[in-house]
Amino acid sequence: MTTAAQWQKSSFSGGGEGNDCIELTSASATIHLRESDTPHTGVTTAPIPLAHLLHGIRTGRLGAGTPRCD
Repeated sequence: MTTAAQWQKSSFSGGGEGNDCIELTSASATIHLRESDTPHTGVTTAPIPLAHLLHGIRTGRLGAGTPRCD
């Protein structure tokens, strides 16, 4: 028997009850992300690649010429 994932809404999603937010959950060493208005479509990643992605977003370093984080 599997248990249902406990999805958490991003704190940057705003207040309302609308479906305009990113949700995440984790299991073992994986992180699952989904858009709340399409909950059956998502992305699965590990903490380190996600940290690199978030760092790239915060620093504006995404795009051509950005080194890969393999």
